[in-house]
Order: sequence, then structure tokens, then C-alpha cells
Amino acid sequence: MKEVIVLDTGPIMSYLVPNSQHHAWVVDEWARLDPPLYTCEAVISEAAHRVRRENSGLHPLLELVEIGVIKINFSVQEEITWIARLIAKYRQLPMSVADACLVRMSEFHDSCRVMTTDTDFRIYRRNGRQLIPVLMPDQA
Repeated sequence: MKEVIVLDTGPIMSYLVPNSQHHAWVVDEWARLDPPLYTCEAVISEAAHRVRRENSGLHPLLELVEIGVIKINFSVQEEITWIARLIAKYRQLPMSVADACLVRMSEFHDSCRVMTTDTDFRIYRRNGRQLIPVLMPDQA
């Protein structure tokens, strides 16, 4: 069974912004991974906002989706009850909508890892109490 990579905002931003802290790590990891990398619209929205703040154009981000390197395969509408439960459970952090979507996406695949630079994914649990397998830089 092929491992599914669920992609968070940090790695997308780091890939697209060459002077970002984790750029080299993300470029190396993406070279080893087989596309598509899966994500949700909330992550794309966050990444667009962060990339734009870094004065980078949005075209490279949109192109990654268009050519299928990044695939959006999640419906907030269909999973809103689960998203709301996760956000309530982790309200002390607080959990973003994007993070809740990724936790929920991780529950769909036994063999998956969330690629992230966000250490909150070491706290979050899938299916109630299971650790979420992550792919993150050592210094994160």
C-alpha cells in the first residue's frame, strides 16, 4: 500500500519561498515523495496568504495544484461535524480549521503521514487517541 502524504501549510510555504527556514528540507523531501501530495482548501488558502506576505506570487502555488503535485481531496461541507469536534477538543491550543481538516484527513488512511512544520501535530490525535504520523524537520 502506497503511503499517503497529507500536506500542511508550512511545507508549501517553505517550498515556494527560497529564503524560508525549512526550504532546503522541504525541497529534499519533495524530491523523495511521489505525487500527489494531498491537502485541503483551507491549507491552500493559508499558504496563499503566507506566500503573498512574503511577496512571492501566487502562480507557483496554483500551478502545483493545476499540474497535480498537490491534490485537494477533502470537503469541509461533508466533514464539518468532525471538524467542529476537533476544534472544540483542542480549543486550548487553539486548533485552526486547516489543522482540523488535516487531522481528519489522516483518519482516512492507515498508511499516511502529515508533512508539517507545526509541532501541534505532535499533540493532536487521530481516531481519538492515536498519534498522527508526521514528516517534519528535526528542528521543528
